[in-house]
Amino acid sequence: MGSKIGLMELVFRSERRRTLLIYLKDEPRSIDEIQEHLSVDSVSILPQLKRLKDREIIIQKDHTYELSIMGKAIVDKMLPLLGTLEVFEDNFDYWSRRSFDGIPFFLRSRILELKSCKIIRPDLSHMFELDPKFVENLLLSRQVISFNSYFHPSLVSLYLEIAKKETQISLILTEPVLKRFKADYSESFQTLVQFEHVSLSLFPKNSKLAGVTVTDRFFLLTILPQVKFFEHESLFSSEPQALKWGTDLFSYLQKEAVPVSVKTNAIIL
Repeated sequence: MGSKIGLMELVFRSERRRTLLIYLKDEPRSIDEIQEHLSVDSVSILPQLKRLKDREIIIQKDHTYELSIMGKAIVDKMLPLLGTLEVFEDNFDYWSRRSFDGIPFFLRSRILELKSCKIIRPDLSHMFELDPKFVENLLLSRQVISFNSYFHPSLVSLYLEIAKKETQISLILTEPVLKRFKADYSESFQTLVQFEHVSLSLFPKNSKLAGVTVTDRFFLLTILPQVKFFEHESLFSSEPQALKWGTDLFSYLQKEAVPVSVKTNAIIL
């Protein structure tokens, strides 16, 4: 008799077995339900069920199959891994070129929450303009939190426009960006920070992150590439789990940020 197949190989080598285990996660299933879900006949699926039964990953009760306690433990850990692999696979070219230094470890382990994200990139004729989808959703947002380590001249006027609509805004800027805003757009910037519902903080360190914006409508993340040049590509999502991930990233950055005081129209660092 040949040696038993290892659990790692048993679970991950066959996509059909992985799909079957995930299908059994929530409740027992009959052989008919399994065949219909996997679009297979009994000749194809019965040998797979036997293999999983032999290693006590699933158990059979009468005419239904369900995960064993060990099977449930395996599937519970398998799902986050498969979700993370899916995130990277869907946008492999993007992720493989990005630096993860600006993302804290506890959020790297939750990358699967970004599975809904789409890459937005400007075409060549609009390379230095803000993405229209970003602008449209920002103008409709009622709450905005944003961190920026790069300067874009359109942001001051955009934030000033939504501030006049009484949108709650919390900004974290790196020192070079803050100085550029103050020097080149002094009047608009001073007007912006006078609003009571606008808060401003200075990030005193090298963030190793280009920017993150989260509103009640969307999430936008811009990660620096591994090579030393900036690419105008960002991850965009409107899914709640991505918004939560982005909010947690902003909160992490905010712990290192220093509030900027505003007094008699002067910013005091």
